[in-house]
Amino acid sequence: MDWNYEGVGLLGRRVSGIRLDLAILPRIYPNSPTSQGMAIWAAYPPIGGHSHHYISDRIWLGRTAAELSSLSTLAGLVASLLAITEAAHMDASYLGPRTVDEYRRFYPYTHPGPDNRKKVYIPESHSDTDDRSCEFLKGLKEANHGGTLVLPAGKKFVIGRKLDLTFLNDVQVQLDGEIKFTDDIEYWQNNYFYHPFQKSISFWQWGGKDIRIFGTGTLNGNGQKWYDGFAGLEVLDPDNTYLRPILFYAQNATNLHIEGIRFTGSPIWTNFVVTSKNVVYDNVIIENLSTNENLPKNTDGWDSYNVDGLTVRNAWVNIGDDCFSPKPNTSNIFVSNIYCNGTHGISMGSIGQYKGVKDYIENAYVENVIMLNAENGARLKAWAGPTAGYGYIKNVTFKNFYVDNTDWPIVLDACYFNVDPEICAQYPSQVDIHDIVFKNFTGMSSGKNGRKVAKLTCSPNAVCDNINLSEIDLHSPEGEAEIVCDGISDVGVPCVPLTEARKRSLML
Repeated sequence: MDWNYEGVGLLGRRVSGIRLDLAILPRIYPNSPTSQGMAIWAAYPPIGGHSHHYISDRIWLGRTAAELSSLSTLAGLVASLLAITEAAHMDASYLGPRTVDEYRRFYPYTHPGPDNRKKVYIPESHSDTDDRSCEFLKGLKEANHGGTLVLPAGKKFVIGRKLDLTFLNDVQVQLDGEIKFTDDIEYWQNNYFYHPFQKSISFWQWGGKDIRIFGTGTLNGNGQKWYDGFAGLEVLDPDNTYLRPILFYAQNATNLHIEGIRFTGSPIWTNFVVTSKNVVYDNVIIENLSTNENLPKNTDGWDSYNVDGLTVRNAWVNIGDDCFSPKPNTSNIFVSNIYCNGTHGISMGSIGQYKGVKDYIENAYVENVIMLNAENGARLKAWAGPTAGYGYIKNVTFKNFYVDNTDWPIVLDACYFNVDPEICAQYPSQVDIHDIVFKNFTGMSSGKNGRKVAKLTCSPNAVCDNINLSEIDLHSPEGEAEIVCDGISDVGVPCVPLTEARKRSLML
């Protein structure tokens, strides 16, 4: 085989009648720029019937370059992956993980080994109204300062009262069962924790130091009744009074780690982390789905505000809004190996929403993303209009994206949110954009925007510099792909400038 990926050779083999391409690729660990590991990249058949594209599964092996210098070690790793592939009974119709169970077979979560921490247990619920809020609070207080609250598999723990959990210090929650919130809308809309950013409310609030939540269980927001009640409404309508609680909210947390668990049924944002440091999500699943025509609106996977150090790695996300969307004043962001379906993409922002307020997002690295059936792939979004604020987005890298059936695989949006183009022209965004990289994007757009696969718009009242696109292999079912630019040039690839007429036709 004649291919190369950044100078590293690949090995091709057919398995069960399909082509399996393997690559041994270097990985730079974000917390140690001089430390390299290795990875195996397996390329499978395409999604959506586009025979010239591949969907990729990545298995990070955690091996050092020295360990892999041995040919016998390398051969063993390749043989292991081939055995896994054969065991999956792949055939020409295989398109990569499409269910949570299938995803878990590719990316299993295993508990850490035994420890000597004190274990605390609480009574389970026997119905969806059997409230265990008091017992949960008591259990966390007992496990605080070195213990673990254990919620065993097969058991349900119903939360029907708001909980203030901001006192935590060196505590673990082993969630193998289910935490489920009641759907008593009248109660929750009158009893909640409030954050003024976009009028956010939550069931509970977590905070403190050295908090770890892990396991194979589920955090269930019981969202269907909320989806039905919010049908026809809009979250940013200034007259909206139908507030919905965030599933997991943390503030003033340091060293918060969440591993393995499944989030489901969130009434609105799934995770919102505020004024915190060193927050890590690893190997989690998010699914917010409706059982009827009332969509689960605004159920972002992750949002943040005033956070330094936010990591998400190895995640499956199937929701109807942003897959990952840090909000103002978030820095040192790392996202790796994330599978997003049906989302609005991975977005930096929005920022600049509130008049007179300076916002920023800086130092973000997003890599190895599979983006399917999405409105956007990689996106930056800044507010415009008479009540907008100002700020900047700086030093952001989007790398190794595979997209399919995605309206805009690449977007720089300086006219957010649903603002009329004439208003944007009268009150342009004041958010500067610096040092942005889009590298190695492959796949197929939806064709919704014709041949256009990327849209880069810079406000006349802002500075946009050092925006670079490279290794872009995006296609459109409507013909030869086109990248369009407005107020920005020298982006590293051919970019078609927009006339005023074309802006109006595109609603830019």
